Amino acid sequence: MPATMQDIARDLKVSVVTVSKVLRNQGRISDDTRKRVLRRAKELNYQMNWVARSLVTRRTYTIGLLLPEFAHPFFAEIARAVAQTIRPHGYHVVISSFEEDPELEASEIDSLLARQVDGLIIASSQAPSHLNVFKRVQERKTPYVLIDRPIAGLRASFVGVDNHAIGRLATEHLIAKGCCRIAHLRGPEVRIAAERMEGYRRALAKGGFRPESDYIVSGGHGDSSGYEGMRQLLAVRPLPDGVFCYNDPVAIGAMKAIREAGLKLPQDIAVVGAGNVRYSDVLSVPLTTIDQGTCRIGVLAAELLIARIGSKCPIRPQQILIPPKLVERESTRRLA
Repeated sequence: MPATMQDIARDLKVSVVTVSKVLRNQGRISDDTRKRVLRRAKELNYQMNWVARSLVTRRTYTIGLLLPEFAHPFFAEIARAVAQTIRPHGYHVVISSFEEDPELEASEIDSLLARQVDGLIIASSQAPSHLNVFKRVQERKTPYVLIDRPIAGLRASFVGVDNHAIGRLATEHLIAKGCCRIAHLRGPEVRIAAERMEGYRRALAKGGFRPESDYIVSGGHGDSSGYEGMRQLLAVRPLPDGVFCYNDPVAIGAMKAIREAGLKLPQDIAVVGAGNVRYSDVLSVPLTTIDQGTCRIGVLAAELLIARIGSKCPIRPQQILIPPKLVERESTRRLA
């Protein structure tokens, strides 16, 4: 028969409550007792009976994390931060990808609700005019937190970065480096991309430059679309001498196109990305980027959700905007 908490308690001559608190990482238990319980649990190959626990606590100790895609380093880092934050609280994360498809996102949310997850963290692709899925979440009284992408008109907790500031910081940096023909590889048709472009436009205007429509080209959200977008910019005359890219993958694609054209980075064209993903500093020309506190977004969102799940009273929605920071590297460093 599988070992039980009663077995561990009897062997160590402690209460079942003490064993339960240790295994759930809750309560004030001495380090010595905690170590003894965990050692004996390992010796007995104890496995938590999640079904029994759920019947008692009315929780499944799982949360759903819904992301537009798995492969993007930004979302991968968020997923890692969420998992590391909730694990000490006895929770597990179920990750679902909806591939920027609002209908698939709604279907995945409904599936997680049917599994009775205790809460949701969502980087949503829903338009403000199509919020029925969130009405269903609220009807089920399932706590949730939005990340990265706020939704106008939806009263919900949100954790993200100041995207206007990302566009402003990147563009002001290029201006400070002497660039006067600054292009922008904009992102997909989502709110955060529009905010970054607005920050770019405002910084240009403040610096005395007029945003030129020929210098604003769709860069999508991946390196291949960044490559194609940069090829379009390379056909514009006069040639841009600086480019602010929607994110780091787009910037990496842009740098590939610049090198293939026989141009030098940053002497001919300087490039700034956004995200500060893990490989930005190990490229052949390390990428200047805007750090948007990726891990911090995951940690804060998980902490907000755990607090909402554990609260017996309604908690007012919180809006947390993380201030971005410029990380200067070689893709702009050797300019004047």
